[in-house]
Amino acid sequence: MPRQIDSTKKGQRHMHLHKYEKYWLVFGVTTLVAFLIILGIGAFHQGSHPNNGKKTLDYEKVKEFAPFDNPGVHKVEGKDWDYEVVVLASAFNYNPPEIEVPLGAKVKFIATSADVMHGFEVAGTNINMMLEPGYISEYVTTVNKEGEFLIVCNEYCGTGHTMMHSMLKVVKPNESQ
Repeated sequence: MPRQIDSTKKGQRHMHLHKYEKYWLVFGVTTLVAFLIILGIGAFHQGSHPNNGKKTLDYEKVKEFAPFDNPGVHKVEGKDWDYEVVVLASAFNYNPPEIEVPLGAKVKFIATSADVMHGFEVAGTNINMMLEPGYISEYVTTVNKEGEFLIVCNEYCGTGHTMMHSMLKVVKPNESQ
């Protein structure tokens, strides 16, 4: 019998908790408080909250704005990276459908979505971005592995999601276009 009703005084009833119930209550409340403290530290102290400093644009007119008016691979000078890869994701495709960069190049990927949320993951690398309509996602990396890498959408975006892919080709510098 976990709960007993004590009716020592006439008209008053007191509920007594078994000692194990008290332990579990204390454990549960302590765990909840610890979780909320950890969540608070993560959210406020370490800055793990939505980024309101993102670059934005009108996703309905994204093809009218630079650099998305000219998607593809562009060699740049005077910046901390060698190439800019501009990618526009929309209804089950990436533009450009194929990306070629030289081995050892420092590349800045600049991407967005023209319709719904998409993912941009280059399999076998550390390149992974979420592409949200109206927001510009950027990622800088050095491509150190030669080969062909499948680019997949890792956010469900509709019925053609499984067919949404592209290719990143990392070639020796003298072989690139």
